[in-house]
Amino acid sequence: MSAIAYLVFAYKNPQVLKRAIGTLSSGDSAFFIHIDQKTSIEQFSCIRGENVFFSEKRVPVYWSEFSGIEAILLLIRQALESSQRCDYFVLLSGSDYPLRSGKYIRAFLEANRGLEFISLVKMPAPGKPIYRINTLRFPSDKPVRRIAVRALAKLGLAQRDYKKYLAELEPFSGSTWWALSRDACEYILRFMESNRHVERYFRNTFAPEESFFQTILGNSAFRSQIRRNLVYEDWSARGAHPAMIGNQHLALFEVQDKVCVDDMYGRGEVLFARKFFDGGLDLLQRVDDMIERKERL
Repeated sequence: MSAIAYLVFAYKNPQVLKRAIGTLSSGDSAFFIHIDQKTSIEQFSCIRGENVFFSEKRVPVYWSEFSGIEAILLLIRQALESSQRCDYFVLLSGSDYPLRSGKYIRAFLEANRGLEFISLVKMPAPGKPIYRINTLRFPSDKPVRRIAVRALAKLGLAQRDYKKYLAELEPFSGSTWWALSRDACEYILRFMESNRHVERYFRNTFAPEESFFQTILGNSAFRSQIRRNLVYEDWSARGAHPAMIGNQHLALFEVQDKVCVDDMYGRGEVLFARKFFDGGLDLLQRVDDMIERKERL
């Protein structure tokens, strides 16, 4: 059976995360958690366990900036260096919750060993315009440059041509969340060591967590093994963030034995959903009851 490293980067909802760990803990699963440096880690003191490891090094994470990639890379390296050798690395946020048990998810990954679950499409695509990576954007820790470049961008004067910087690499984009094999994660780190210019370019793009890993793997031998990711998100409102999970979503999940989605990333089963929050723990109980019913069948 596959041993799983769950990589979680969070800044709130400690009760959701605590319950998710309880539901997912199975066999050799381990949890590597990065708490945003801007957040007091004390609120997560309720989370403990022999299979739970918090990142000692923490970075301040800002929405749609490269700091999110930095946090994810910290988690990948921590999991790879762990004495517990995991076969799959599953990236989640602190507001995600499983739709099936840890045992079911381990069996699913074992049955699909060799596949990489990361949603991606070649850019440009619906909702993934090329200007996301062609428009220069500075991070929050460089406020003067950030403000100046924003003003230039409104005038169309902050444009780059990715082809000049990425050479033969074709740009891909998708969703932040993924479940990747150990081999794929090791490849990402090796690629970064040999291609520093790619990291430098994506440091100054919008939402790099939706294109950085996707571009690396989309231009690799792993591409033929890629399938859509395993996380359900409701973007029907077409806002900047997905909808919170509510009773209407649970009703949809409950009537399906396997919760499947079909969109521009392809058709496939989803094993997690986001977004939940600490003020809606009654929904988590409803999910737990659903999981128990389904796995009695």
